[in-house]
Amino acid sequence: MAGPLAGRIVMVTGGGRGIGRTLALGLAGAGADVAVVARTRPEVDAVARDVEELGRRALAITADVGSPASARRAVNECVRRLGAPDVLVNAAAIQGPIGRFDTLQLEAWSRVVEINLMGMVFVTHAALQHMVASRRGKIVNLSGGGSASPRPQFSAYAASKAAVVRLTETLAVELGAVNVQVNAVGPGATRTRMTEEVVNAGAAAGRTALTEALETLRTGGTAPAKQVALVTFLASDASNHVTGRFIHVNDPWQELLCGDAPLGDLFTLRRVDPAPVTGR
Repeated sequence: MAGPLAGRIVMVTGGGRGIGRTLALGLAGAGADVAVVARTRPEVDAVARDVEELGRRALAITADVGSPASARRAVNECVRRLGAPDVLVNAAAIQGPIGRFDTLQLEAWSRVVEINLMGMVFVTHAALQHMVASRRGKIVNLSGGGSASPRPQFSAYAASKAAVVRLTETLAVELGAVNVQVNAVGPGATRTRMTEEVVNAGAAAGRTALTEALETLRTGGTAPAKQVALVTFLASDASNHVTGRFIHVNDPWQELLCGDAPLGDLFTLRRVDPAPVTGR
């Protein structure tokens, strides 16, 4: 199958359902062979079968990315049975406890960081051993609500995802010399189990989040094609000049990233310079 990712091996964590599943199938449609990683065997098996129906090789891997040993095993299994990953998509995430911070159980709060941040850390660290050796690689990390602005009632999720974006920027600088590009993607509101969790939380989620979740359930949210298009671009050679960026699927990224114009601080997390306000 021809496509921008023909001949590439992609590993997608959290690929058993939701956005991870959408991306696994979309990247396979772009020509990639796909290793699907998640905790639930029936889910990864089903997605792997769907990838194979698209004419691509697939590998179903069960793993808890929040465990460093399990994350390493997943990468090693991909290398052994499919090949070293050219592209890593970190989509594994949980939403965690919903409500005002002081009312939440800290064990549940910590588990969110363990999966959303440390899971990305563990899998990325293992995959980079192969990418750095080959001096080629693409890493795409999914961000989420709270990455760039406060998200009250969702403190664990927001903090973990903001950390993912900052780590993305840091790794991009560190790995530039070895030709590994690292970017973060805001996938937009999407109808997933997390959406249902918000609705089930009711008033604890806050009026704004609850209203948005109900609307997402009604409409389905962001079109999957938008998510696939952006991640495919970032996984392909067309984005070799793009690294350390945090891009939302609704941004005009085709216009801004496909040319030669300097990006400066565009698509980054930055502190606002007070000089224009203070005059010094």
